[in-house]
Amino acid sequence: MTLQEPVDVLIIGGGQAALATAYFLRRTQLSFLLLDDQAQPGGAWQHGWDSLRLFSPATWSSIAGWQMPSPEPGYPHRDTVIDYLTQYEARYQLPIVRPVHVDSVTHDGELFVVQAGSQQWRCRALVSATGTWSKPFIPSYPGSAEFAGEQLHSAHYRNPQAFTGKRVLVVGGGNSGAQILAEVSKVAETLWITPEPPAFLPDEVDGRVLFERATERWKAQQEGRVIDQPVGGLGDIVMVEPVREARERGVLVAERPFQRFTEEGVEWIDGRREAVDAVIWCTGFRPALDHLQGLDVLEADGKVTVDDTRASKQPKLWLVGYGEWTGAASATLIGVTRTARSTVNEIAEALQGDTDQ
Repeated sequence: MTLQEPVDVLIIGGGQAALATAYFLRRTQLSFLLLDDQAQPGGAWQHGWDSLRLFSPATWSSIAGWQMPSPEPGYPHRDTVIDYLTQYEARYQLPIVRPVHVDSVTHDGELFVVQAGSQQWRCRALVSATGTWSKPFIPSYPGSAEFAGEQLHSAHYRNPQAFTGKRVLVVGGGNSGAQILAEVSKVAETLWITPEPPAFLPDEVDGRVLFERATERWKAQQEGRVIDQPVGGLGDIVMVEPVREARERGVLVAERPFQRFTEEGVEWIDGRREAVDAVIWCTGFRPALDHLQGLDVLEADGKVTVDDTRASKQPKLWLVGYGEWTGAASATLIGVTRTARSTVNEIAEALQGDTDQ
């Protein structure tokens, strides 16, 4: 077993949330290390589909300290984000070990013990920033095992070519569902299933507006106020160019969920059936927190109860970047800066308090 010297702070993760947290840690006197289970920099962006673009220009898509270069007009491509995060690591010489898949976290006195295969690290404070990509969610439907066609989650979708000439069911009413539907519908016959009628934002609303709204909500919460805002949030569909083009083709027409699978396709509650060759599940993700099982902090919904980003049951554990429950807009590039900064401030204060005692 490889036993490492203890560090003050250990970050599990290597994506945008982990890097933003590391940026603020390097401005303190605390020692820290990042463990990333990916072989290369770029976090979950490495696994996005080929045509994926951001909802905002580069100036509104950067993490702390360094603005994303914008080598292309409009909204940055997935590969631009990966390149940016790769350069970010090098720019700030962040101490990252990869690929390291953390199996478990336990306690040994005042220290956390982080186990990854035969390797072990110990730390005074722990930041979990593993995101959600590795935990795709697919809802359970009767007859799913009987369906003879292909099923895949958006986490594993790359491009529409494999679906050329097929009948494809796209399930999910968010941005991934709309964008994947838009490009698959160019080469295949598609049917769009959403649990509720899809909510489309006005054409002029993009990630900049959504972040400003999230910031206003956050400020109001801090001050104990309730504010009225226009309908539309981070979960509504942003009308990026491919989605607008799909609208012009009349593709953005959704049906309510079916009741069950058949061998050839799906069936609704009224008995109507449709034959389909493939199903693409754009049904979201769950937080990737299995490594925290040993700390007895996971609730029935798979999340951790937090006060801002600090775990209520483990005061030396913080969670960054998992979604609104770990900070407004914290799962976005620009939004994670705020929670990363406040998290590091709390960590520094907590560990300084230990030293002073």
